[in-house]
Amino acid sequence: MPLFWRIFQLNAVVLVAATALLLGPVTVSTPVLLTEAAVLTVGLAAMLVANALLLRVGLAPLKRLARAMATTDLLRPGARPAVGGHGEGAELIATFNTMLDRLEAERATSAARALTAQEDERHRIAQELHDEIGQTLTAVLLDLKRVAKQAPEPVRGHLYDVQETTRASLDEIRRIARRLRPGVLEELGLTSALNSLTTEFTSSSLSVRRQVASDLPSLGDNTELVLYRVAQESLTNTARHAGATRVDLTLEHTPDAVELRVRDNGRGIDGTTEGSGIQGMRERALLIGASLTLGPTPDGGTQVRLTVPTRHRSQ
Repeated sequence: MPLFWRIFQLNAVVLVAATALLLGPVTVSTPVLLTEAAVLTVGLAAMLVANALLLRVGLAPLKRLARAMATTDLLRPGARPAVGGHGEGAELIATFNTMLDRLEAERATSAARALTAQEDERHRIAQELHDEIGQTLTAVLLDLKRVAKQAPEPVRGHLYDVQETTRASLDEIRRIARRLRPGVLEELGLTSALNSLTTEFTSSSLSVRRQVASDLPSLGDNTELVLYRVAQESLTNTARHAGATRVDLTLEHTPDAVELRVRDNGRGIDGTTEGSGIQGMRERALLIGASLTLGPTPDGGTQVRLTVPTRHRSQ
């Protein structure tokens, strides 16, 4: 039972008992006069209504606090419940707001450490794929080419097939390494990296159209990496799960913000549970103080929007 009704019932028991006493042994008239009973009944009803209103006003801060506690999500920072009233209720709301501030700061710090470690690990794996496995497969290709020239005709055809399979595997490993470590982002910048990314996802079944502003403001390495990773994850989700035939990637800017939008014409995300990929995008957005929204499009697809404030940005 809610706290409001528990307190109201306790007060009602006291008031009803007091009224009963007035109508019984404490009454000034015996027998009870009809006018006295009417006055006491009306008075009791008035006191109960006043009690309910006062309790509703007094417990309103706690109700706001309970609603805020039920809807708080550290991946979606929102407004804090207003500190109203006096006494323990206001103190409790202020303490809750302070706790949220501390939790969000601690989560942002831990997310930054985790994402930095993740990027370092991706860099290491990509380097090993390129230096170790890539070079090994390149040597295998050269050996196959030499052996195929010396092999008899029936065997030569099989060796050529193995050579093509090995070459395809080498290309796939290089593609994976590029996704793990976007070297084009470090060398040529965000615009070239997004152009390369959309070209990589374009296929016979998926058309990726891009519109990237050429006069983007200076964003910093961390911000550019977050924008690239969100675009990469959005395109990956579209290619794997959306069943879309068209994706539009747009990167625009205003005097105060840079906005990335990835919009597809797939089946949408209504009713689906957010996976680790979307949660990772939200954590990356929090890392640079950006806001991330996902929602349906008018034609039933999905739109991912990342808005990065640029005013006074230092990283």
